[in-house]
Amino acid sequence: MLYRKTALLTAAGAALAALAAPHAAYAAEDARGTGRPALDGSGECTFPMKKQFAGRPWSLQRVLLDELWQDTKGKGVRVAVIDTGVDNTNPQLQDAVDASAGADYLEGGTSDGTVDEVGHGTKVAGIIAARPRKGTGFVGLAPEATIVPIRQNDEKNSGKDTTMATAIDHAIAEGAQVINISQDTTKPLTPTSALGRAVARALHKNIVVVASAGNDGMDGKLRSTYPAAFEGVLAVASSDRNNERAPFSQAGAFVGVAAPGVDIVSTVPGYGQCTDNGTSFSAPYVAGVAALMRAKYPKWTAAQIVARIEQTAERSVNGHDDFVGWGVVDPVRALSGDDTPQDAAHPDAGPPKAQAPDPARLSMSETSQERSERYATYALVLAAVLISVVVGTATVVRDLRRRRGVQ
Repeated sequence: MLYRKTALLTAAGAALAALAAPHAAYAAEDARGTGRPALDGSGECTFPMKKQFAGRPWSLQRVLLDELWQDTKGKGVRVAVIDTGVDNTNPQLQDAVDASAGADYLEGGTSDGTVDEVGHGTKVAGIIAARPRKGTGFVGLAPEATIVPIRQNDEKNSGKDTTMATAIDHAIAEGAQVINISQDTTKPLTPTSALGRAVARALHKNIVVVASAGNDGMDGKLRSTYPAAFEGVLAVASSDRNNERAPFSQAGAFVGVAAPGVDIVSTVPGYGQCTDNGTSFSAPYVAGVAALMRAKYPKWTAAQIVARIEQTAERSVNGHDDFVGWGVVDPVRALSGDDTPQDAAHPDAGPPKAQAPDPARLSMSETSQERSERYATYALVLAAVLISVVVGTATVVRDLRRRRGVQ
């Protein structure tokens, strides 16, 4: 079973769980890979907060929201958040969460998925579907989508790959069209594992499965994390304000795209908002885009939606790399342009090749024949000039003699 150390914060006498800060996550890497999916968030904040962020967060400033929402805001789309629960008392989530469809798969859990003692799942849900609220510029990317809250982990990382598999099956049963999983394990899992089979069932039901890539990328090593690395899952890395990979973001060939994951604002249990860092908060950014696409293109397959998100990402290289996948997600481009679906992303077509001109022939030196011909030309020209001079002189002499009466 996979275990990952997390930092615990204490506020107002209560033990509040915080997601491990990047440096702590890296130090805890040797505790990974033992079977228990770890939360991918990093950073510290306490809750409930007494304030909201008034301005538009940077991760939303890069998106023209009016253009993004020109056709849909995700109404009718159900997004399952398999996490630490989703607290629906936050004003921006009260109308977003379908508590009747929720579930709690922690040992001894009795909630409907709306208990979140960590705050992690509430942040994830807010990035996807937080409703607009007066006094704050923060809003979810799909602010009319519905969240299906599924509690599967806690501050002790009690969740297992087997309980995550059960949570996925619950999401399928509740009609989820998108599933967000902001947890990972470095334990190698095969497609025939319980989690692998559950992911396959979701994909078979045409559900878009989005998962965080993980936060152990500071050492620069490539490694696969699960469920992100399963075939068909859209694995999301973190990018910063410069559209470059965040240093903590896990790299690997399985990465599909990157999305903002640094200083990310979102909702917390009870009231208010705080900022956090991690691929946990990059994944729901992409899940929100997928929810909008589900609403706009209801006949598209899950694979076609993933392909469009990857194909329209902002690329620094023409193709795929291990750090940001196909590039940093561009929500507006994903929702605009050609309505013809494609089944897989591909490198951009390069500019058309120009027709090469006929090569110019270069001569290194003059041949003997060419030299003789040149001299002959000079001789002919010189002879013509001399004849002209002689003829001209004779004419002048003749005319002078006539004038003097000399015959």
